[in-house]
Amino acid sequence: MTDLHFDTIPAPLTTLQPAGDSSAGGAPAQLDADMKHVLDVLGELGARPLEYSTPSMARRQPRLADAVASIISRQNRSAAEDGVAAEEFVIPNGDVEPLGARLYRPLGLLSRLNPMVLYFHGGGFVTGDLDSHDTSARAIARRTGAIVVSIAYRLAPEHRFPAAHEDSWTVWTWLLEQAHELGGDPRRIAVAGEDAGANLAANIAIRARNERTTRPIHQGLIHPMAGSDWTRESYGQFQRARPIGLAAMRWRYRQLLEQEGEINDPRVDLLAQDSLRNLAPATIILAEADPLRSEGEALAQAFVDSGTPVECRTYAGVTQGFFGLGQLVTKALFAQTDLAQALGRAFAPSS
Repeated sequence: MTDLHFDTIPAPLTTLQPAGDSSAGGAPAQLDADMKHVLDVLGELGARPLEYSTPSMARRQPRLADAVASIISRQNRSAAEDGVAAEEFVIPNGDVEPLGARLYRPLGLLSRLNPMVLYFHGGGFVTGDLDSHDTSARAIARRTGAIVVSIAYRLAPEHRFPAAHEDSWTVWTWLLEQAHELGGDPRRIAVAGEDAGANLAANIAIRARNERTTRPIHQGLIHPMAGSDWTRESYGQFQRARPIGLAAMRWRYRQLLEQEGEINDPRVDLLAQDSLRNLAPATIILAEADPLRSEGEALAQAFVDSGTPVECRTYAGVTQGFFGLGQLVTKALFAQTDLAQALGRAFAPSS
């Protein structure tokens, strides 16, 4: 039987934040005080809307992680030790350049057969890297006790669709072969990611089913890019949201796609898939003040309709990119705990 929970995690709301256009079909979001503080500092650091930037400019801009680091510095404190060791390596990628990767090993690992998570950073296929989402990967490793492998897949527009999707599958097949060498259990590998990375994670689950190969044991989909319908409610509500609004999402797709019609490709638009049956159970984590929220909800419902177990949680008062901000944003800690618990259940031996 399909398991579905649609939960909204309430926020301690503060002042009204003009994150959306109330004339466009929805009231502006009220931001959690922690989230608002991070976004205000991000603005002070000079971050500009993506739609006013070139890809190279966007990659040089201050990021949410920079805002967090600035706040911590102003408070005269340092980031706490998390008990997770990280090391850099590369993964062969056929005839193109090897992919950069980072391996996270939490304290207390067994000598072998540890659960693993293949993680894909966010950034809408255009920005983001191993450093921008380092805290997300660390949090997953620390809270689950699993080995986490984070991947620097190729970005658009230098490498347009489907380059990132091809990279993700290359890494999945590589990890299945190398799991034992890394101390992992190839029968207990989950996939996870944020926005573009969540799309890549879901595509691995779909392709593994289609090709009848080893499937991930769970999908952790954090505000996934999952559709192509700009008329969905949250796109109207959060046209001007920070850090990502409707215009920024359109900008991302312009960089990603060579042809306009590719936005309907089922690898891009997961809701256009012929079938979402027989996939790994999924945990979908959504941010309330995010244009992607409605398509994340639609994806959860599509999983339900297909019989795929799914738990969908929406965290009030936060925006896209909140998951890795646990040093300052309480809702991020809640989301990290919820995902870790879901992964822990998936990794547990069958009774």
